[in-house]
Amino acid sequence: MSLRPTLETRQAVPTMEGAGVKLHRAFGFQDPSELDPFLLFDDFRNERPEDYQAGFPWHPHRGIETITYVLSGSVEHSDSLGNTGTLGEGDVQWMTAGSGILHQEMPKGNGAGQMHGFQLWGNLPSDQKMTAPRYQDVQSKEIPEVIDDDGTTVRVIVGEFWGKTGPVDGIAADPQYLDIQVPAGVRKTFRIDTYRRAFAYVFQGQAAFADASQPTGVLLEKEVAGQEVNIRDLSGDRTLVRFGTGDEVTVQAGPEGVRFLLISGAPIDEPVAWHGPIVMNTRAELELAFKELRNGTFIRAAH
Repeated sequence: MSLRPTLETRQAVPTMEGAGVKLHRAFGFQDPSELDPFLLFDDFRNERPEDYQAGFPWHPHRGIETITYVLSGSVEHSDSLGNTGTLGEGDVQWMTAGSGILHQEMPKGNGAGQMHGFQLWGNLPSDQKMTAPRYQDVQSKEIPEVIDDDGTTVRVIVGEFWGKTGPVDGIAADPQYLDIQVPAGVRKTFRIDTYRRAFAYVFQGQAAFADASQPTGVLLEKEVAGQEVNIRDLSGDRTLVRFGTGDEVTVQAGPEGVRFLLISGAPIDEPVAWHGPIVMNTRAELELAFKELRNGTFIRAAH
């Protein structure tokens, strides 16, 4: 077994999207090879309805898959194909945009006005970019949950883990998407197939992601005030952790425990032409997509 090193930790950046939704972006609209096959990851978490209720009105997608996971509140969605529905707490929607779709997502808070969820964009390989759009709406009760003897809890949203298989299937990137809680002070190792790119996103508590014996963080070399210094790095709320190659990830939970998403997928290794919500392989394909948006031929007839 080989431990995956931590290549980078970084904080999600405050961003405004949709009609004025305040969120934090862990990655997106940068080097698409960095976490190939994943393109973007947003954490939308707010306590005030005015920060999210304008939502994400009608917008197009082509050439990608969007994965929405709701923790608090709900998201009402509808699209140009006539689909409608509501994602509640713990629910997941995996939308394959394929050849093209117009949709909208309107978040609503819970009884206390709180809204929390994540959206991940996954790329599609060239031979699937123009496939027919499809949805996989999964209710929370359908997602298997495994509890280990030490109290570690894993929700298996996609892929296989600890003998359980997530309910979402047929995804191009063959991903693994896990929601993991590790109790305070527990050190835990998780297997990940070597060929996958992988990242963790911490959204509750703190942890060190490496072969650390104590939750005091991993000794990393960082630049501080222009000088290279060795410091202890303990990844906390809204932290992205990007891993190198290997087949194991080790986490040492901090004094409050930690909850994080552990996501991995097989890289596509193809050229990316990307503008806004449309991701193709060439500039010509991208220009064609926007031309079709303008002339009303973007949505393909169902076969």
